[in-house]
Amino acid sequence: MAEVAITTETIDLAAFLKWAGVARTGGEAKRLIQEGRIRVNDRRERRRGRQLRPGDSVAAPGGEILTVVREAR
Repeated sequence: MAEVAITTETIDLAAFLKWAGVARTGGEAKRLIQEGRIRVNDRRERRRGRQLRPGDSVAAPGGEILTVVREAR
């Protein structure tokens, strides 16, 4: 399980996938989400605009689990 820090209160799922390096482009992120290959908090998620908050976990293809954390200032 890896932690991925964000600098905002929330981040949408597609942007998070790019930020975390799971997807190289927005189109790739969109495809992964639409194909049902992403799980948020252990539930399949098909909404690109799904807002993630610190504490949420994202399961990426290949089984990698990413936890959203707030960047310390």
